[in-house]
Amino acid sequence: MKQTIRRFFDRIEPSFAKGGRLEKFNAVYEAFDTFFFTPADVTARAPHARDGIDLKRLMVYVVLAAMPAALWGMYNVGLHANEAMATLGLQSASGWRGALTDALGIGYDPQSIWACFWHGLLYFLPIYVVTMVVGLGWEMLFAAVRNHEVNEGFLVTAMLYTLTLPATTPLWQVALGISFGVVIGKEVFGGTGKNFLNPALTGRAFLYFAYPMSQSGDNVWVPVDGYSGATALSLGAAGGEEAIRDAGITWMDAFVGTIEGSLGETSTLAIAIGAVFLLYTRIASWRIMLGVLVGMIATAELFNFFGSQTNPMFSLPWYWHLVLGGYAFGLVYMATDPVSAAMTNAGRLIFGILIGIMVVLIRVVNPGFPEGMMLAILFANTFAPLIDHFVVQANIRRRLQRTTVP
Repeated sequence: MKQTIRRFFDRIEPSFAKGGRLEKFNAVYEAFDTFFFTPADVTARAPHARDGIDLKRLMVYVVLAAMPAALWGMYNVGLHANEAMATLGLQSASGWRGALTDALGIGYDPQSIWACFWHGLLYFLPIYVVTMVVGLGWEMLFAAVRNHEVNEGFLVTAMLYTLTLPATTPLWQVALGISFGVVIGKEVFGGTGKNFLNPALTGRAFLYFAYPMSQSGDNVWVPVDGYSGATALSLGAAGGEEAIRDAGITWMDAFVGTIEGSLGETSTLAIAIGAVFLLYTRIASWRIMLGVLVGMIATAELFNFFGSQTNPMFSLPWYWHLVLGGYAFGLVYMATDPVSAAMTNAGRLIFGILIGIMVVLIRVVNPGFPEGMMLAILFANTFAPLIDHFVVQANIRRRLQRTTVP
């Protein structure tokens, strides 16, 4: 199989080479060729800089780190869908999902791990496929126009963008959101490495504000018509920790991820597994993660100290903020984006603290927006260059003071 694919690429290569009739699409050819095979190019002259990790491997590592959250998200969506069907007395899902599930005889038993995973997979896959096809289409178009390589960074963008969406998101909105994220959030600034906003979050934010009815509320988290259920975070915004517990949700439920939410944001445990992998491989910055935690804990404790009789979110403890909404997902996968985050060591810590402060501030003070993590990260993205500037200038001043002769 490998040799057959290699011969196919070798046969069509002249058409994409310089002077060939498809020369403008050389970047597209290179993208697929390097996806299947290691590039044959080697350094011809000294010095020979070699490293075991390149951009492609780095992106693959991030995707691997997101897989625990993705797999759990598929199961969790299917679990809630099957439970809702049992509550409503439905015997089969609607549309092609129901026809395929019935044909395979899998069923909709909430107690069956495979039945729940399968049902959730049928919602995850269409969203992910549309994201990949549309997003890669834009990437290849810009690569062809600019005559540069298709960057592997979109592998991460596609996965993270998919995991931030509700399972009920219409596919045309999925396509529109990723188009906005890739084109406006990245390509207009020059592509990967030059964007100051996280593309996945940019696309998600566009959908949230352009189509709020399909991205928030009580009817978007369980993909069963006629069934509604509030997220734990929205319950907290309405009545604080007491309202969450009254709904039968424990802290452990939120930590494990058996609550309603976006495809990949519900399980703090699965996300923590990904965090360990990213820290072990040194892909993600521990300073950013630490900063986000410190900022969140300090701000939540401050609100807890003052308290409020009119806003129950003032009394929500920091350990609930940790497991609710997209906080953990944003901390591990979004805030640590090396392109849109701060670059200096001190700047990364400050950058993380800013996110931690902003997420609690938005959740507690703004009653109309119970989430906060998405906006907090995008807000910090805009200040990352300024943070690095002040850190660099401070270092320069200290060095000048050390070297100045009296």
